[in-house]
Amino acid sequence: MNGWPNEIFRAVGSAALLLVLLTWESLAPFFAYFAGAAGARVRHGLRNLALGAVNAALNGVICVGLWWSVARWAESHGFGVLHWARLPAWGHLAVVFLLVDLWMYVWHRLNHRVPFLWRFHRVHHSDPKMDVTTASRFHLGEIVLSCVLRVPVIALVGVRLGELALYETAMFAVVQLHHANISLPSRLERWLRVVIVTPFMHKVHHSNWQPETDSNYSSLFSFWDRLFRTFRLRENPHELHFGLDELNAPEYQSLGGLLTTPARDIRRTTGRG
Repeated sequence: MNGWPNEIFRAVGSAALLLVLLTWESLAPFFAYFAGAAGARVRHGLRNLALGAVNAALNGVICVGLWWSVARWAESHGFGVLHWARLPAWGHLAVVFLLVDLWMYVWHRLNHRVPFLWRFHRVHHSDPKMDVTTASRFHLGEIVLSCVLRVPVIALVGVRLGELALYETAMFAVVQLHHANISLPSRLERWLRVVIVTPFMHKVHHSNWQPETDSNYSSLFSFWDRLFRTFRLRENPHELHFGLDELNAPEYQSLGGLLTTPARDIRRTTGRG
């Protein structure tokens, strides 16, 4: 099926970056979660990556085929903003990156604001030891909803599948970077933060204090949070506490607990500032 070579390329690239960031976390972790507890780190990582593997399989088998069909339909019918605008290839790609990333910002913010969506998205936020594997920790229900709701975006924008694959590759690389348990040199962090989401910026988003959790929704480009006034930083990121207090118990952190989290009626707490 068309689109699979792109998915294979993205999977290989993601795996390579995962290994690099796992090594970085091992040599210079920002938080010493697993000092002297290698087994706990392995179990934590495998649990998160197991969810990621299921999601990647769904994405490759179903979502890519669905998106490809919609993209082909839009192109053959000249439907969508970018087919009407008739931009050069580089302009087409640039607008795709901007509009799809804007949708990702909106979708992420909705996942925090709409209680039904939060039931699924809190699986990602319930990780009290955020590291690069947390980038793969999403509930299958959230992936399905995201997959389906991206269909009208692809059609309305006029996205080509190859362009979407390039965006997904760049976006997930940045997502892996900003979830990693690392720090960048302060000057580099400030420069990069002008354009993309950085580790210190996203660490604030994973704070267990709700005013911080409900900030910094950007996935790839960081400027959406400044534009929509949801940008927030913590002066000393070492003071942050991750996870969700209401889901910190071991029963919620097992693979079974993660899968059943959306079905649980658990009141959201505001956490610690």
